[in-house]
Amino acid sequence: MIAIQNIYYMLSYAFQVLNEQGYKNIATEEFDNTAELCAAILSRGIAVQVKRGLGREYIPQTESRAALRGKLEIADSIKNRTILKKQMICTYDEFSVNSYMNRIIKSTIMLLLHSDITKARKKELRKLMMYFSDVEELDLHHINWDIQYKRNNQTYRMLITICYLVVKGLLQTQSDGSTKLMDFLDEQRMSHLYEKFILEYYRREFPQITANASQIPWQLDNGEKEFLPIMQSDIMLHFQEKTLIIDAKYYNKTMQVQFNKRTLHSANLYQIFTYVKNKEAELKDQPHEVSGMLLYAQTDEDIFPGNEYQMSGNRICVRTLDLNQKFPLIADQLNTIAERYLGVKAA
Repeated sequence: MIAIQNIYYMLSYAFQVLNEQGYKNIATEEFDNTAELCAAILSRGIAVQVKRGLGREYIPQTESRAALRGKLEIADSIKNRTILKKQMICTYDEFSVNSYMNRIIKSTIMLLLHSDITKARKKELRKLMMYFSDVEELDLHHINWDIQYKRNNQTYRMLITICYLVVKGLLQTQSDGSTKLMDFLDEQRMSHLYEKFILEYYRREFPQITANASQIPWQLDNGEKEFLPIMQSDIMLHFQEKTLIIDAKYYNKTMQVQFNKRTLHSANLYQIFTYVKNKEAELKDQPHEVSGMLLYAQTDEDIFPGNEYQMSGNRICVRTLDLNQKFPLIADQLNTIAERYLGVKAA
């Protein structure tokens, strides 16, 4: 369904850092599975981060000490009778490499060392773990992925995202509470990456286009909007008077089957039609042309959609993007979409 190498290209559009010199040779490597690819990216990324310096943060520490440091915990000292050992319990902050993000990285690498990657790659990762000797591991099932990035830790954003893909893709809990490795990257994880890739592709390759993931306001007659869901587009492309709204879909099955008849997923079609008609109404007082597209990742099915409909004055098209081919051919497909629906060629 998707060539392993193309996952790297998708990630490189989602994260600009992967286009820097330190990662260039990854694009020329051949990978047997996605775990190997992610291990290669993490190996390069961690090596770069080590040269830059591992991130540190203040970690609260509480211990019994002979020399006072930080805040003296009198009540705890009395309770634990540390005075008998000529010590007092102190609480203080230590500026340490044992930060939460470093712990995520180390825990992820330890998981990869038990996965289906080459011995040479495991050797690379073990060498890097020497720099994490003072970093503790985390329970992979209870990691808080809601991390706030600031200027001093932006370099970790890509690394933590790859860790997220690894942990969510490689771990599976069994009914008896044990864990096993599973097939890498489920439909939900790939769906998010697929959307991000398409959006960032158009941003980079078509700077003359305005590409974003805009919300579309409901066009209401009476102003009553309570309980209405937010219309959040995946990709919205603007060029001059033309607008193309793309709903990117990554499914195992691109068509639904009812009574032995194949049809488009009805909810997808209703959704893109609603987006287009509300955007059309929003732009009614200015020159405009609004089109909509359901862009499915092509599956191994024998039949896949490739239709264009005229619906109430708007073009609504359904296309598939074949991710199991050389990347220049994927780029050609995306370029053709921009040319056909916006009248613009790649810069």
